[in-house]
Amino acid sequence: MESIKEIRTHIDSVQQTLKITNAMYLISSSKLRKARQQLTNIQPYFTKTRQTISDILHRTQDVEHIYFDRRPNKHHKVGYIIITGDKGLAGAYNHNVLRMAEEHMKQFDDTTLFLIGQVGRNYFRHKGVDIAVEFMYTAQDPTAYRAREIAETFVQLFRKGQLDEVYVVYTEMVTPMTLEPKILKLLPLDRDAFPWQPRQKTDAGMVREVTYMPSPAHVLNHIVPGYLKGLLLGTLVESFCSEQNARMMAMDTATDNARELLKTLQLDYNRARQSAITQEITEIVAGTLGGDEDADWEDEDWA
Repeated sequence: MESIKEIRTHIDSVQQTLKITNAMYLISSSKLRKARQQLTNIQPYFTKTRQTISDILHRTQDVEHIYFDRRPNKHHKVGYIIITGDKGLAGAYNHNVLRMAEEHMKQFDDTTLFLIGQVGRNYFRHKGVDIAVEFMYTAQDPTAYRAREIAETFVQLFRKGQLDEVYVVYTEMVTPMTLEPKILKLLPLDRDAFPWQPRQKTDAGMVREVTYMPSPAHVLNHIVPGYLKGLLLGTLVESFCSEQNARMMAMDTATDNARELLKTLQLDYNRARQSAITQEITEIVAGTLGGDEDADWEDEDWA
């Protein structure tokens, strides 16, 4: 059994860990609420842009555009935007994303990595995989500005023919208890992903007519990058929410385990103290009785 001092030191250590895990839980909870609000704020813009693209595609069936161009499969150059966290302590959040990305990358011979998050960077560096672009300081603070910067990078590479397809690997928070890693194809866009949506009627019951100037293709040149930016920002925020939720669950479990360990240690501490007190009492009693017997023996000798 450990000594009283060792058990006391162990209890102090667990109590400090308990404070840290509980604080991390509260911090992740606050960040999660803020990120969910950010996702709600960008939803109207994303929805309207998607409706506009859908309207152009279905009203001008003959429109051809590079963003919808399906290129031949002779030598596909595929880009992967992989979103991980900047640190661990989030359960299997990072591992699940990296595993799905590696499985999907096996389909292609020529892949280019665009990494977001320190964990992903360290992982692929350790495996000796070439990294094309590393976007720093984006995993912990997803913003529209950073999403635009990332979107502009892979859109330019796609337009120049340096990439034939672009995927983003991220984590979606399906429910607070269910986090699901997903792969979303960003480019080229799929026409079937933009279903027909009837135009809204005015208060007088008339259908609003829209004219795209100078041409539908020219309008697509401007709004598709914005749509991709919104799509990418959504995946960044979803991943950030998933990471914070995973960390909340991990820290909540760690806090519960720490409390259970403290109960066990407190029992061990009480037993050790009781054993030490009992031993001291026994030694005192034994010393007292020994002293009385010596006195009786001396009296008998003198007699």
